Amino acid sequence: MGPVLETIISGLMSGMLYSLVALGFVLIYKASGVFNFAQGAMVLFAALAMARFSEWIPGWTGLQSKLLVNLMAFAIALVLMVIVAWLIEKLVLGKLVNQEGVALLMATLGISYFLDGLGQSIFGSSIYKIDVGMPKEPIFLLENVFQGGLLVNQEDLVAALIATLLVAALAAFFQFTKTGRALRAVADDHQAAQSIGIPLNRIWIIVWSVAGFVALVAGVIWGSKLGVQFSLSVLALKALPLVILGGLTSVPGAIVGGLILGVGEKLAEVFIGPYVGGGIEIWFAYVLALGFLLFRPQGLFGEKIIDRV
Repeated sequence: MGPVLETIISGLMSGMLYSLVALGFVLIYKASGVFNFAQGAMVLFAALAMARFSEWIPGWTGLQSKLLVNLMAFAIALVLMVIVAWLIEKLVLGKLVNQEGVALLMATLGISYFLDGLGQSIFGSSIYKIDVGMPKEPIFLLENVFQGGLLVNQEDLVAALIATLLVAALAAFFQFTKTGRALRAVADDHQAAQSIGIPLNRIWIIVWSVAGFVALVAGVIWGSKLGVQFSLSVLALKALPLVILGGLTSVPGAIVGGLILGVGEKLAEVFIGPYVGGGIEIWFAYVLALGFLLFRPQGLFGEKIIDRV
């Protein structure tokens, strides 16, 4: 029973990180009605900014306090992500208001490749380290319940807690704030939202800025765990099938979908992987998403669309 619970706990913690990345997809889709293929590139770009600024700031300012350096690096990276969001709206999305969804989709693909190249040009293409002081030593829990206890990675535990708090804050933002309600109105109908005075351009800047903040937090966490490298953008794209699983417009769906995906892929890798040669974590999410597309394409929490003719 102990190994099963360890695997489930590990999956839940990974699932919260997947949910965090998936929220970026949901935010953009709710505001523009398009799948944001640039979210993975945004995670990588933000992580690169955080890693490199934390290296450069001591040389610029003479600061030796790791906490102050990390706070300054995070603040500068956040400002940079807001500027990127503003430029995306002004130079790309603002020109495509009320265009076909495929035009917006192709625009996000172009943004993704541009951010990948820009990040490499500005920050370099090596593997960088982010050290925000998260504990990395494993600990044993419930030693009185299970023989030997349950082995849990402290870094995963802290990362999952941060992701949980941010997910809860964003869910409350959508549900209870005026801006959150405006975002939902824009997602339902751009033209109708504009007709009642909702400034579409400002809403898009806000939502891309929030998505940039989410990408930064996710990038810092993943970068601390795995190092900042260009595989981060591919890792972030694992949230794509998660969004299909939970529902394209559902914040709760992103959360639940992430937990299901995290637990499912860990259990499959540990208990089925040895019989099929391993590597299940690479494709498990996509097979799961394919199953949902076949039998419940709107996802767990998505709304079923009925067209009347």
